[in-house]
Amino acid sequence: MNDLQAMEAALDQARRAAADGEVPVGAVLLASGDGRLLAAGANRTLSDADPTAHAEIVVLRDAAAASGAPRLPGTTLYVTLEPCLMCLGAMVHARIDRVVFAATDPKVGATRRFQEVPVDFFGLNHRLEIEGGLLAEPAAELLRDFFRLRR
Repeated sequence: MNDLQAMEAALDQARRAAADGEVPVGAVLLASGDGRLLAAGANRTLSDADPTAHAEIVVLRDAAAASGAPRLPGTTLYVTLEPCLMCLGAMVHARIDRVVFAATDPKVGATRRFQEVPVDFFGLNHRLEIEGGLLAEPAAELLRDFFRLRR
C-alpha cells in the first residue's frame, strides 16, 4: 500500500466514525518497508467514553497489542486530521518513523509547534518525520459536513 492508498484507507475509517456519530477522523498504520497494514481505526471517544480514544491512539494501541511490544519502529501512521499534542507524544513513545496527515487543525493541531521545538527541549529521545496535506480537501470536507449537520 502506498501513501495515497493508505490515506484513502484512513478516510474510509473516518467515514465509519461519522456513521457512528463520532468526529470523523480515521487512521491506519503501515510497515514502512513493505506497506503492510498493521492496524486501522477511527475516533472512539464517545463510544468508549474515553477522552484519549483519538484515531491515532486507537491504532497505536491495536498495533502494539498485536505485536506484543510497546514500540513500533519502522512504521508510518496516516491520519485524516493533523495530530494533537497528546497523539504526537504517543507517536514519539511508540517510536514510529513517520506521520502523514490530511487536513490541518488550526485549533489543536500540534505538528508545526512540535517541529519547531528542539528535541532536547522536552527531553525527547525520538524525532519523527511529519508530512501534511495528503488528501486534505476530502478530509476537511468530511469534517465540515459532520459539524454542519450538528449545528
